[in-house]
Amino acid sequence: MDRREFRRKLTSLILPITFQQFMLAVVSASDALMVGAIGQDLLSAVSLASQITFVYNLFLMAMTIGTSMFAAQYWGKGDKDAVERILGIVLRSSMSVSFVFFFAATFFPGLLMRIFTTDPQLIHYGVQYLQIVGLTYLLCGISQVYLCIMKNSGLASMSMLISSAAALLNIILNAVLIYGFFGAPRMEAGGAAAATAIARGVELLWVLAELTKKGRIKIRFAYIRRPDQGLRKDFWHYTLPVQGNELVWGGGFTMYSVIMGHLGTDAVAANSIANIAKNLIASLAGGIGNGGSIMVGNELGAGRLETAKAYGRKLCHIAVVSGILSGIFLMLLSPLVLEITDLSPQAEEYLRWMLAMCAVYMVGKYVNGTTIAGIFCAGGDSRFGFLCDAVTLWCFTVPVGLLAAFVFKWPVLAVYFIVNSDEIVKLPAVYRHYRKYKWLKDLTVREEGLD
Repeated sequence: MDRREFRRKLTSLILPITFQQFMLAVVSASDALMVGAIGQDLLSAVSLASQITFVYNLFLMAMTIGTSMFAAQYWGKGDKDAVERILGIVLRSSMSVSFVFFFAATFFPGLLMRIFTTDPQLIHYGVQYLQIVGLTYLLCGISQVYLCIMKNSGLASMSMLISSAAALLNIILNAVLIYGFFGAPRMEAGGAAAATAIARGVELLWVLAELTKKGRIKIRFAYIRRPDQGLRKDFWHYTLPVQGNELVWGGGFTMYSVIMGHLGTDAVAANSIANIAKNLIASLAGGIGNGGSIMVGNELGAGRLETAKAYGRKLCHIAVVSGILSGIFLMLLSPLVLEITDLSPQAEEYLRWMLAMCAVYMVGKYVNGTTIAGIFCAGGDSRFGFLCDAVTLWCFTVPVGLLAAFVFKWPVLAVYFIVNSDEIVKLPAVYRHYRKYKWLKDLTVREEGLD
């Protein structure tokens, strides 16, 4: 392995993607902090309503991971037309899913909120948020897929610039529309949703302008209307396990919100802030996983399997060290988080211990994010993640969490510990699977054989 080349790719891919992930996490944090400054109930309502966006993102994430699997390998091989065909396949599906979520959030927001809470006040605020934020699903169905293509086709920095600029605009508009600055109406929860919708609209317009430039991957409507059947078959062969993995994982985390949502507003508020802090610190994990997937995928597509293997090993080392350092950083940051949040004494006590548990969680998050969502998927090894999360979440943390909360009536912090143990529990299985090297596979060779 050429160490200089590895460092160059690390810098050009992982750093921009990490910054992009961080800015997206900052938007979520600004939503919560600005809304939370108005009141704890408003914070809890927006947090619960955001679970619908979370579920939508599970579908979108699976499709973008599948896109990266093939786009990275075909780009490494130098086959631009195949990348455009993949783009057509994904857009056809992403827009269908986006419309379903848009329709549900716009016309049935109350029904969606009742999944997570029975509190009338929380439902009222959540409905205000969902009816506006539903529009963003249609916008993201195009923009996020193309931004993924950009990352896989040598334009990671431009993808980061577009996404980060939209995130910054979102934060500014949050302040203006939530509080009613500069003569704007004070919209509170609706303002957070409107800010997101406007920012996503600007992001999509920039993406559409970018793809008109010479040399860019194009959206070809012929490939959307008449997708390549062989390529579509292979795409879904590898992507459906990812979709299953995302739904199993996301369904588990949604159940965590259901569990915590029925333990009182103090537990909901503390859990909301803990998740924001955790996601901010874990943004580097997303960068290592996404960037690492592209790095390994490029090498696999080019037929350099030993280099891909060496990259995978080095990325795992980076993930372990980053996870430990991130946990330490979160512990050091905890006093500041407690200082800037306006919570009840009970919620503040919950938050103090939740942040400590999140610090331990970081090592598992970094290692699993780098391997399952990054290295394994780069070579089409997507079934393991599905099985791993299905067993960990649905055979352990979710049922035990439900029993602890509603049958045994354990304390809130004990329940929180259980539902946040999944990343640590699956570490041994992930390490054993990594050592089998089933992910060392050139998908483009398989595609040619099937065509």
